[in-house]
Amino acid sequence: MPDQEVEAIPSVVELNVGGVFYTTALTTLTRDTDSHLSAIFSEKPTLAKDAKGKYFLDRDGVLFRYVLDFLRNEALVLPEGFRERERLRQEANFYGLPGLVKAIQEHEDSSKLKAVTTKRGYITVGYRGSFAFGRDGLADVKFRKLSRILVCGRVALLRDVFGETLNESRDPDHGVTDRYTSRFFLKHSFIEQAFDMLQEQGFKLASSCGSGTAGGSAEQLKPGVDSEENRWNHYNEFVFERT
Repeated sequence: MPDQEVEAIPSVVELNVGGVFYTTALTTLTRDTDSHLSAIFSEKPTLAKDAKGKYFLDRDGVLFRYVLDFLRNEALVLPEGFRERERLRQEANFYGLPGLVKAIQEHEDSSKLKAVTTKRGYITVGYRGSFAFGRDGLADVKFRKLSRILVCGRVALLRDVFGETLNESRDPDHGVTDRYTSRFFLKHSFIEQAFDMLQEQGFKLASSCGSGTAGGSAEQLKPGVDSEENRWNHYNEFVFERT
């Protein structure tokens, strides 16, 4: 039997990358002629197609947009607060794009320098907590309980430091960055994680304070609140600065 005729790749390529659809020019995909991505679409195509006939790549579909942007513009532009550089670097290595790998490193170096030299300021971290005590004869066992970690300061600075871990749902002025707020909190309850993120961004502890909030209170407790735990309620604040 004669060899089955191989279908030529069209000049406009429809892609399904990890479930995300793209339409781009074949010349864009093959712009870096030495790359693995170019080889995929230059040789006889062996890529599978999805049910709609789109070429399928089993890679990160969201990050592929930055791969395409780099090939189209020969420059890497990432959104403010982008926190997936390592994953994007992994995609760049897979596609064999050393220019993109270099651009990612340059963006990372630039971001670190910008954070240290231009984004000076203060961030206040506060939390309300208590201790959960053991039961059934284990009253001396204590476990720290944090209900919520609050963060206050300049909005742009908070977003830069805490990224996707920042919960802005209680803030009424979404989208405005050139202002200050005391209505943000974190999506996790690990105070050390917040400290680590601040340290990675060049912040240092400037001051702290703490106080009890309900010790010895005779007020009637809310349903489900343990009286012993209520005695150990406390509130702490930490002020961090980057100069």
